[in-house]
Amino acid sequence: MTDQSKVALVTGAGTGVGKAVAQMLLQNGYCVTLTGRRGELLEAAASESDAGSDAVLCHAADLRHSEEVDRLFDAAIARFGRIDLLFNNAGIGARAVDVDELEISEWQAVLDTNVHGAFLCARRAFGQMKAQDPKGGRIINNGSISAYVPRVNSAPYTVSKHAMSGLTRSLALDGRQHNIACGQIDIGNALTDMARPLGEGTRQPNGTILAEPLMDVHHVATSVLHMAELPLDTNVLFMNVMARDMPFVGRG
Repeated sequence: MTDQSKVALVTGAGTGVGKAVAQMLLQNGYCVTLTGRRGELLEAAASESDAGSDAVLCHAADLRHSEEVDRLFDAAIARFGRIDLLFNNAGIGARAVDVDELEISEWQAVLDTNVHGAFLCARRAFGQMKAQDPKGGRIINNGSISAYVPRVNSAPYTVSKHAMSGLTRSLALDGRQHNIACGQIDIGNALTDMARPLGEGTRQPNGTILAEPLMDVHHVATSVLHMAELPLDTNVLFMNVMARDMPFVGRG
């Protein structure tokens, strides 16, 4: 780590959007802690970057549990001394079935990861950013266009992303006096393993099956980098980056 390096922590960094963002940050001079449940995926993601080992920390954690979140942040701060950026990205979905067919355990798993886990990480990042010298930092939450328009049979995921929007607005307000900025990126159809089935055909509200357009996840990573690089007196509160032709705006 150099005196000029910014320090980031990326959750869900072993795959998909989190992996792309972690690698983008490493390519642009950040020191990055990558976290997720599977340590081998974190190590593989880190190994694809040209950044030196001094700039990378891989720390496996289950973000649903406060003690694991505490160990994660303690390790990141011990290694890099501060946190300038949290990309609060980790999230899961549930089976696309009618709500009465969904197991309570599936609902709880989505809320535990997407809401409780995101809150735990934001809580620790906020506290560190308040205390460090110089104080301040930025939290970027990964929302979804589901926070505006739901997909068919997506109640748990959609509810969780509405909650994320509330967390973003609250942190953006409460962070002002501490030089902490908080914004949210709402992503539509980035080509990741999670979204790949959309490109093969997914059910639409009228019952038809449509193969939806997808975009390169690289564009999400560059969008997050843009948000991250702004001075702390400037904030993108909400950004929507999406495949242009996906069925979202108007009638699609």
